[in-house]
Amino acid sequence: MPNQKPSLKRRTFLSAGLAAAAGGAAISCGGGGTGEGWRFFTAEEARTVDAICERIIPADRDPGAHAAGVVNYIDIQLAKRFKKHQAAYRKGVAGVDAVSRARFGKRFAELPPDQQTQALTEVGAKSGAFFNLVLNHAMQGFYGDPRHGGNRNMASWRMLGLPLPPVRGRQHYDDPKAG
Repeated sequence: MPNQKPSLKRRTFLSAGLAAAAGGAAISCGGGGTGEGWRFFTAEEARTVDAICERIIPADRDPGAHAAGVVNYIDIQLAKRFKKHQAAYRKGVAGVDAVSRARFGKRFAELPPDQQTQALTEVGAKSGAFFNLVLNHAMQGFYGDPRHGGNRNMASWRMLGLPLPPVRGRQHYDDPKAG
């Protein structure tokens, strides 16, 4: 049967692969819930942590924590290297939402920025350890190497004017001296 054409055309195969990759990228960047892209957080916990991080590193003329994918970094690390902090995050995130509901009648992520700041101030006074933990992890996710899940598009490195590292394996081709 050497003259038989394959039943799946190359273009169809590539289109399906690109569609799957695009869908996977949206999920892995923090768009889903537990079982839908999050490794540790539930969808609501991820929204809360994302909002907390955005209050810590807000967007201005440069991207903030949300655009840099800091919550994605924290989620990945809580499933790996930060496992010892899982209980602190579960309790702390629930505490932030409880304070927000008690004080303003809404979840933290649903509050306007000024009320979020007030809620975080109250949480920091009650549980400074949790706030400091999130602060530390937010900084790591914002300024760290993108390969660890944060600093999407090297946002903080661009903001600081740092030279962007070459893509591995490309320096030989891009460097006019190497030739």
